[in-house]
Amino acid sequence: METAPKDAATVILLRDCPDSAEFEILMVLRNPKSAFVPNAFVFPGGILEDSDYSEDMEPFCTGLTRQAAEAQLENLSSPGIALGAWVCGIRETFEEVGLLLAYRDDGTMIGFDTDETAARFRKHRRLLFEGKRSLDGICREEGLHLATNRLHYFSHWITPEFLPLRYDVRFFVAMAPERQEPLHDGVELTNHVWITPKKALKRFRDGKCNMVLPTFITMEELSRHETAEAVIESTRRKNIRGILTQIVEEEGEIVEYMPDGRGFKGLPRTG
Repeated sequence: METAPKDAATVILLRDCPDSAEFEILMVLRNPKSAFVPNAFVFPGGILEDSDYSEDMEPFCTGLTRQAAEAQLENLSSPGIALGAWVCGIRETFEEVGLLLAYRDDGTMIGFDTDETAARFRKHRRLLFEGKRSLDGICREEGLHLATNRLHYFSHWITPEFLPLRYDVRFFVAMAPERQEPLHDGVELTNHVWITPKKALKRFRDGKCNMVLPTFITMEELSRHETAEAVIESTRRKNIRGILTQIVEEEGEIVEYMPDGRGFKGLPRTG
């Protein structure tokens, strides 16, 4: 029986390299004991929760309404969940790597500049992960608004049919917040690294970095851009459609096929 995919979101965080004209992306390593893509490098993200698209969240979303979110996303399982893709991306990024894309009331990005502020947001992060605090509650307490206007819709991937774990994932790109440092959660993720797309692809080809097909194809696309600004600018011209790959066994090997017919062997399964 075919499993219906769960709605999810992931965020590709970008930053300019401090010592060159290139840009880096934040990659995180999945726990080897994880049921989903264990021991593979991915981007921060996860499954949409009901609270992500509740009416309570819209007032905290900067530059994005429910209607505008629905207009950007195609083939939604339910139109009402669209806003939740952006919120989920921000929430999961905070839970998984401790980076919070949010503005203070004066319009500046939140920074964890002092020990007191850093400790307070570490507590927010822990309680959010444990389900003891909500993202809108943190926004109210801290006087924050989510930087949903910094998340740019990049691609849409759907886990192949007939796999036990399936996800309908919206990919976003965003500049990483300054004055914050990532720290993987140590539970779902066991490591993180800032790396250029070209270096990530080389590590993959050298057998030093596991990637599932959506990550690999995304990395190839990112590598064709010279700057982070160019990556973000590219989203304005995109006509995004969901990518559903097919997995088949050929001569004893598992091959995953893209819709355009390209086949890939030896990649970890996406579900």
